[in-house]
Amino acid sequence: MIQLRKFKQLTALVLLGLLTSWIVSCGTGGTNTKQTTSGVATVEFWTMQLQPQFTDYFKSLIANFESQNQGIKVNWVDVPWAAMENKILTAVSGKTPPDVVNLNPGFASQLAGRNAWLDLDTKVPNDVRSSYLPNIWKASTLNGKSFGIPWYLTTRLTIYNTDLLKQAGIKKSPTTYAELAQAAQQIKDKTGKYAFFVTFVPQDSGEVLESFVQMGVTLIDDQGKAAFNSPQGKAAFQYWVDLYKKGLLPKEALTQGHRHAIDLYQSGETAFLASGPEFLKAIANNAPKIAQASQIAPQLTGDTGKKNVAVMNIVIPRDSKQPDAAVKFALFVTNDENQLAFAKAANVLPSTVKALSDSYFKDVPANASTIEKARVITAKQLQQAEILTPTLKDSNKLQKAIYENLQAAMLGEKTVDKAVEDAAQQWDNR
Repeated sequence: MIQLRKFKQLTALVLLGLLTSWIVSCGTGGTNTKQTTSGVATVEFWTMQLQPQFTDYFKSLIANFESQNQGIKVNWVDVPWAAMENKILTAVSGKTPPDVVNLNPGFASQLAGRNAWLDLDTKVPNDVRSSYLPNIWKASTLNGKSFGIPWYLTTRLTIYNTDLLKQAGIKKSPTTYAELAQAAQQIKDKTGKYAFFVTFVPQDSGEVLESFVQMGVTLIDDQGKAAFNSPQGKAAFQYWVDLYKKGLLPKEALTQGHRHAIDLYQSGETAFLASGPEFLKAIANNAPKIAQASQIAPQLTGDTGKKNVAVMNIVIPRDSKQPDAAVKFALFVTNDENQLAFAKAANVLPSTVKALSDSYFKDVPANASTIEKARVITAKQLQQAEILTPTLKDSNKLQKAIYENLQAAMLGEKTVDKAVEDAAQQWDNR
């Protein structure tokens, strides 16, 4: 995913998101061909939907790696975004996994809880590990063990329609959720349209769950128990319930995923889109008039000031027949030089300190395009960005418990207090 689905959209998340959204690689087949023939180790590498846009990049990358490592060959396999989870689950369960896999920490952590991945603390030297952004490395750890190597990142922006804001008499894009609620009412009153769309579908974007943390909610305590049955948690529930009951969120927020947010923005039906910068090009292609009226602002946040980042990582299955060759290739894919090259090709952010410090992420011309400006804004946001939701082996169950009970409160089936209490019990009793 290039997000990064919002790195759940990209995620990556798209790309985040896909991040937070993912993209996939090129190649054919899905058979496990990891064998050593005539002293040559074959490493099977799975990525998510990176073909055909990045075919040339990966062919060159693999050729460079093989030329530097004569005893290793890389077999690159294309896995569609929608098929990856089932495909890797099947391969891991059958003990026929690939050697190197592009996933995101949220899903990878579920299998890390089943001991599916190689413990990288014994394979990656400290000096190499320190080349990655420390907070981003932590995203691929569980119970103190490293199960993944960070790759590319995305962090959300606020993309906004200046025409709709002008019609509503709003002079400045909101920066907080509190300001967003005020803008939503003003936009509805003056234009009849919605300010934004966000999904409450449990299996989709984690944007709402992340908003809880930005509003100051602690989701899980040190013992792994629900900690959101608190005044802050109830206030976060109440925020979303109020928006829905006031008619300031589309009804389909309960049934449609993040893709619907993009569709609504491109059709001029919403004023704001919280998404990764990789969508700016798509908006320009699909809705040139909307793109012409669009500007960008930093990511919305709460009183905490926290910003999200979506991470795509690389994991190595414990049952890999070529673990040392796999680690060598994974570190090659994610080294400073190759991360910088891929970030430029894919309009994402790198996860190494040196690559991120490149002038490419700091300097833009005076007549910079929106996409160029987005690159600088998102890179700067990484100073405040973090993985907002805890890495858990069953993080999907936490999102499900909160979203389902939040929906019940939005529909008037439960009070906010009852919805929060039930969500906490559902998590603790899982």
